[in-house]
Amino acid sequence: MILGVALVVIGGLVMLLGRTGLPLGRLPGDILYRGKNTTFYFPLATSIVLSVVLSAILFFISRLKR
Repeated sequence: MILGVALVVIGGLVMLLGRTGLPLGRLPGDILYRGKNTTFYFPLATSIVLSVVLSAILFFISRLKR
C-alpha cells in the first residue's frame, strides 16, 4: 500500500514538472515511433536522467544517516 501511494505521489510530481516547462519526457534520446495505426514511445533518456537523480538523492540520504 505504501508503494502504491509513493507511485501516485511520484506520478503527480512528474505531471507538475511537465507543466513547468521542463522537457521531462521529451528529451533527445527518447524513442518515439509513429506508424500508420500504432504509436510506440519509450522514454530512454528520461529514464536514465531520473535514475541518476534518484540514485544521487538516495546516496546522500544514506550518507546523512551514518
